[in-house]
Amino acid sequence: MPSTHNVDKPWDTPDIDKWKIDEFKPEDNKGGPFAQESSFEIKFPKYREQYIRTAWPAVTRALDKLQIACQLDLIEGHMSVKTTRKTYDPVAILKARDLIRLLARSVPVPQAVKILEDTMAMDIIKINGMVRNREKFAKRRQRILGPNGSTLKALELLTGCYILVQGNTVSAMGGYKGLKDVRRVVEDCMNNIHPIYHIKELMIKRELAKDPELAQEDWSRFLPQFKKRNVQRKKPAKITDKSKKVYNPFPNAPEKSKIDLQMETGEFFLNKQAKERAVLEEREAKRKEKQLEKQKEREKDFIAPPEDGEKKSKKRKHEGETKEERKARKEEKRRKKQIEADAMKEE
Repeated sequence: MPSTHNVDKPWDTPDIDKWKIDEFKPEDNKGGPFAQESSFEIKFPKYREQYIRTAWPAVTRALDKLQIACQLDLIEGHMSVKTTRKTYDPVAILKARDLIRLLARSVPVPQAVKILEDTMAMDIIKINGMVRNREKFAKRRQRILGPNGSTLKALELLTGCYILVQGNTVSAMGGYKGLKDVRRVVEDCMNNIHPIYHIKELMIKRELAKDPELAQEDWSRFLPQFKKRNVQRKKPAKITDKSKKVYNPFPNAPEKSKIDLQMETGEFFLNKQAKERAVLEEREAKRKEKQLEKQKEREKDFIAPPEDGEKKSKKRKHEGETKEERKARKEEKRRKKQIEADAMKEE
């Protein structure tokens, strides 16, 4: 059989756009209605409930053109789409799924409805797991927006995509090539590469694409090569005490260990039972001390205040002490007197 590869094709003229996507019409569906129903269900956050409820009639009208049924459940908090017997386009259900996904991510209805066009695609980039530190995450997410949204606007103009930064996700709508660039810019931004580098690169590529002579050449020699530099921040200056210190030729004495302290007190040489007894005695002494403090606090409430007309009695020095304390104080006084008397006799 002779080859027909190089045979002239009179119908193949240069004015034909081979990349054009023709509209899918009901007569193009040769297989008839679908054999099985397809459906998708998406949950939406609570704060989107009021907006979705008011905008749902517009969503229903847009999906009716593709013969797709939709349902809004405010009790469960989800939106669902499904095919019907009249649905003729197999891709329509996937477009409807993307529509409700965009609505759940805070994209306005007039913009989200554009996803039903054949030339439009969408991508939802999750950025919440890329940075652990919440402060760094907020700063890097803000870089995508830029001052007064200027960085976001530049990205939209260069990629031809609609971009919305909302919470932990970045929603994008546009052509496939533009979506690929948007994902690369967002992921690199969250990995600490500033979007301005990508914006410069996209601007150069845009200018190079206008030149037909460079269409088939390698553009890498025209693109800027940014080297990663670790810029060290200035450390805070240490304020040293310049006052002269007394020179000591000997090193400081080492701190005493627990065993050294036990040997000084004699606790180290005690047997197990004696150690336990010492611990119990110490605990009992602390308990008695606390008990005396509590008893003093209780007795304060029973001290009668001075009545009007009575002369205020002089405050006693040892007022409020218990019997045990008074007895111990008198014993100590008696012992001191005895020592003084013995000293006098010796003289």
